[in-house]
Amino acid sequence: MESALIPPAKAFFLGIPTAVFSLLIPIIGVAVFTYIIALRLAPLIKAAPDNRFNHIPQRVYNLLKIWLIQYRQPRYMLAGVLHIMIFFGFLTLSIRSISLVVIGLAPDFVVPGFGGIIGDIYNILKDYAATMVLTACILAAYRRGILKPARYAVPAKYGHDHTAEAVFVLGLISTLMISESLFESSFVAAELQKGLHADFLAPLALPWIFKVLLSYLSVDSLQTIHLISYYVHDLTFFFFLCFLPLGKHFHVITSVFNVFFMRTQQGNIKPVRHGVADDKLDDLDSFGVKKLEDFTWKHLLDFYTCADCGRCSDQCPANAVGRPLSPRFISIKARDLIFKNYPIYPYGAKFLKSEPLIGDIYEEDEIWSCTTCGACEQECPLGIEYIDKIVDLRRGMVDEGMVPQSLQKPMRALEKRGNPWGKMEKKRSDWTKELADECPVKILDKKESAEILYFVDSISSYDDRMQDIARSTAKILSSAGADFGILGKAEKDSGNEIRRFGEEMLFQDIKDQNIEAILSSGVKKIVTADPHALNALNNDYNNKLLPKVEHISQFILKSIKSNTINLKTVNDESRIYTYHDPCYLGRHNGIYDDPREVLDAIPGLTRIEMLKSKDRSFCCGGGGLMLFYEPEEDQRMGVLRVEMAKEAGANVIITACPFCLVNIEDAIKVAGLEGEMEALDLVELVQQHLI
Repeated sequence: MESALIPPAKAFFLGIPTAVFSLLIPIIGVAVFTYIIALRLAPLIKAAPDNRFNHIPQRVYNLLKIWLIQYRQPRYMLAGVLHIMIFFGFLTLSIRSISLVVIGLAPDFVVPGFGGIIGDIYNILKDYAATMVLTACILAAYRRGILKPARYAVPAKYGHDHTAEAVFVLGLISTLMISESLFESSFVAAELQKGLHADFLAPLALPWIFKVLLSYLSVDSLQTIHLISYYVHDLTFFFFLCFLPLGKHFHVITSVFNVFFMRTQQGNIKPVRHGVADDKLDDLDSFGVKKLEDFTWKHLLDFYTCADCGRCSDQCPANAVGRPLSPRFISIKARDLIFKNYPIYPYGAKFLKSEPLIGDIYEEDEIWSCTTCGACEQECPLGIEYIDKIVDLRRGMVDEGMVPQSLQKPMRALEKRGNPWGKMEKKRSDWTKELADECPVKILDKKESAEILYFVDSISSYDDRMQDIARSTAKILSSAGADFGILGKAEKDSGNEIRRFGEEMLFQDIKDQNIEAILSSGVKKIVTADPHALNALNNDYNNKLLPKVEHISQFILKSIKSNTINLKTVNDESRIYTYHDPCYLGRHNGIYDDPREVLDAIPGLTRIEMLKSKDRSFCCGGGGLMLFYEPEEDQRMGVLRVEMAKEAGANVIITACPFCLVNIEDAIKVAGLEGEMEALDLVELVQQHLI
């Protein structure tokens, strides 16, 4: 069939068949890309092992939800919508871009399955997709280059920002859209001029607009545009492919793998080394991460995948109060180190020996500043993990004796007495003495048994103020008719913070003691009012013989629904309540609604939400041993949280964690809001309203 224009596969340039260029460009492009990827894989091969080939159904689900559907992108609405437009347009046009490479050698090539009506539908979709992508790129470039959102800013100590690279890549994507549309529209315009059957172009789409603009040109001019646009597209396509692994846009390639291999369980901490049992840790020569290759291959893949979007740091409470930590730069500095140690240019360059990470690219205070709240991981649209990396770096520092002075005393106390205050084991149950008459609490031993174990944990056992939480919990359990008891002196600290502060061997010792005491008690169920204990027992102990642990808010809600607990009406209408989500109850264990339903079950209670709530809750800064750590910061996290509650219009902050209560009560004093605001634990409020 006669064609209006000579296709790239049959044209000539200076006497040379253009098909030669159609062959050389892909060969060179694929060869260079393969070389770059081989070098990018080198550090992953040398990295520590990581078992990420389990839970395949969950991984496929994550891939579909987080990568394909882009579920997390709209959490930042404008940026998210623009990214989704580019992402889906890019996916749609990838078929066309690949087919164009083949068309340069075989002009009649059609992707299998894309002939007939399916091909016609696809052509309409890809025309509109090209239009959408170009529009999104222009808006994104304006937003990034002109508006410059604050979360993209790079402090001077971290070097230059990546705005130029981002705008350059948007330019490359735009070039692909324009060149493909010109290639097609020039052909259709020529077909119409010669009175031949022309392909249908989607009305008002980019190719249709170009067709209208080009319709006044001669066929010779259209022929020139047709060939030039084809090779501009071909060169841009392979240049873009080889450029991606050189910077932050490597995520275009790695994100699909990173999301597939992202963590499938929340709240847990990776083992010291995958494949090494807990009872074999003494055989290891070194603990934690000290140099680059000590990270696991998945964590190096995280570094490659960071898109430098700044969402993690924008939600990080440590960064918000001026601590020397920004999760974004944990990834960026490590990626820059990989690029430096595993150079691509010049060809044959030797890999460099890795230096200790602490003091080279990370500072001690930077790593200790993390509260392990999980806000960064919750926000990341690409499945990047931070807590395991932070903990592994801390393990390495502990192994080298680099422990902050303020943490050394509580660590020694935990080792000696099983609690960070260093108080006598026999005093762990002293809080029960005030309850002796109205609510006797059994101490579980060989003589006493119970169905439910109330695991108190250290802070509620020893802190004078937090003992009120323990007493309120006991009264609620008793009111519900529960057969419960405590371990007393046999209970040790749950170890949640011990593990997260890098003292793995101490954690293993305390864990074993607690497991033995719990199993010896013969209980069938465990309840705790401390989310840190809940998290450690459920997610860190990894012992299938232990009963599942339930948070007291879950127990209360079930009791309310079964009418074993009844609550009286709030008698002070001036009190406006808001609920603060503890990190280790919410983000790490997914318990958001139960405490709220309990509050809403109290007749007459008025509850409002803070701006940052549920999975975007703002950490109070008091998690575990953070009560003892003395960080550099401009302002306390708890003060910011109290101000959020005040801005929401609340005067009573309810939480469900003793650590949160300590910090929020202290923050109310620091903020000068005593008498205006009050903080209570959920169990205290419920106990006050028991009938």
